[in-house]
Amino acid sequence: MIYFLLIFFFGSLFGITFMIGRKFLMLQNGQKTYQDDTEKIFKTQHLEEFKHSLIKTIKKYTYLGLVTTIRLYFRFKNLFLSKYQKIKIKIKNIRDKNKNINPENKREISKFLRIISEYKQKIREIKHKIKEEESNS
Repeated sequence: MIYFLLIFFFGSLFGITFMIGRKFLMLQNGQKTYQDDTEKIFKTQHLEEFKHSLIKTIKKYTYLGLVTTIRLYFRFKNLFLSKYQKIKIKIKNIRDKNKNINPENKREISKFLRIISEYKQKIREIKHKIKEEESNS
């Protein structure tokens, strides 16, 4: 593997030195190369057009990326909020069921309030009996 990479490296190095040496010899002889004129034309016109089209494309895709990101943010936010509310309700229901099932969780009513509620119940029973006696007589 290393030999393969070394062969490519030295081959590329040899090719670059050959091209530079050839250009250097042509310049020393005073010859004007045909490629110089085409490179100038290519660099000025085509690169400017490419630059403008590239900038337009980058702006377009940046805008699309931004809009997509914002849309995804709000969709996931709404999804997570709705799931959170559902889970919150389920947990509350489970907690309420467990509270009602376990007698340990029921609060003991104070003794005073319990006695008062018993007296109220007895008074209701007495009133009910009185009404029945009056209706029967």
